[in-house]
Amino acid sequence: MDRRAFIGAIGAALTGATVAVAQKPAKVFRLGWLSTSSDANTPLGEAFNAGMRALGWIEGQDYTVETLLSHGHSERFPALAAELVQRKVDLIVTAGTAPTAAAKSATAIVPIVFHSVGDPVGSGFVASLARPGGNITGLGGLGPGQHSKQLELLKEAVPTASRIAMMTNSALSLHAIYRAEVEPAAHRLGLTIIPVEVRVPEDIDGAFAAIAREKVEELLILGQPIVFVAREKLVRLTLEHKLPAAVVFGEVAQAGILMSYGPRLIDDFRRLPYYIDRILKGAKPGELAVEQPTRFYLTLNVKTAKAIGLTIPQSLLLRADEIIH
Repeated sequence: MDRRAFIGAIGAALTGATVAVAQKPAKVFRLGWLSTSSDANTPLGEAFNAGMRALGWIEGQDYTVETLLSHGHSERFPALAAELVQRKVDLIVTAGTAPTAAAKSATAIVPIVFHSVGDPVGSGFVASLARPGGNITGLGGLGPGQHSKQLELLKEAVPTASRIAMMTNSALSLHAIYRAEVEPAAHRLGLTIIPVEVRVPEDIDGAFAAIAREKVEELLILGQPIVFVAREKLVRLTLEHKLPAAVVFGEVAQAGILMSYGPRLIDDFRRLPYYIDRILKGAKPGELAVEQPTRFYLTLNVKTAKAIGLTIPQSLLLRADEIIH
């Protein structure tokens, strides 16, 4: 090949490469994120981003995230879900039962991936765990028996306790199920349950005033998103009232609540990218099975125990998955 022909061949090759690059799909997917509080710049957000990177997805290059928050007010979710649909996001991630219900009502087309939903089937989100159907799938959350187990752990921590406050939200249908589980367990343990209502973060001060009047000895906090949002306030008030308390979320025990028992949110955030990756590559949400937590972790905060004058029994310490000093 002479010099001119060689240069021509190189030029043709470069032109072809340019055309190939130009024809490569350049879509940047838009993920909507519907939650009570932001997980950006936290270990949860970092776990999610790491999971996406491991599957080849780089934020800002392959996808963007548009986050809308209720800040503990669940009544805001329907409007927020509608806004995400109007923004034409390609997929919506929902954190908990209330935002999932709002997203499901807002669209039957945009794929929805949920996490931390207590009863995906009973809530009407999916037809079954194995075959969800429709445009929705994801990760279940609180399993049956979890709150009664928390109650047993609290009783073990304070064997002399006889009166226990239960922080509940009557606006959540799941809490009726949880109460039906907890109240017989309390009777078996010789405990009197004192319900206190908390629907929004602003209710927490009044709830603790009621707790003080009732002279309760322990506090069981039923799982709901505002517990995570208001964890610093809950920690401060349980310390002020010297109140042993149990909650679902390990992150809240790490912040200063005496104990937690439940699945870890970080496990969900590591698993969410699997669903997102499959769906963005063409899989139908309704054909991806809903996964339920298979491991529950006991976290004990010994620092908090000392602050409220409690000695945690050695039998309980030996069973802990995480001890915070």
